[in-house]
Amino acid sequence: MPRHEFQPGRLVAGAFLTLTAVIYAGDAGGTWETPWFVVIPVVTGGLCLAGAVGTLTGLLRRRRTRPRGTGADAPS
Repeated sequence: MPRHEFQPGRLVAGAFLTLTAVIYAGDAGGTWETPWFVVIPVVTGGLCLAGAVGTLTGLLRRRRTRPRGTGADAPS
């Protein structure tokens, strides 16, 4: 039994922020040369994607946990 529920939006956000750290670490270590403005689209795109994934996950969970028989087509 997991201790907490899986939240894929946070996973996506963490992955993109880790990518940003790797980009800066590679630049600081001299492995490659990265302009300062390159990480802005990476972080912005990652946070937008994480928000979309989180919204989709919330919608799917809400739809899946809705009790049966409460809609307009429920038998009386």
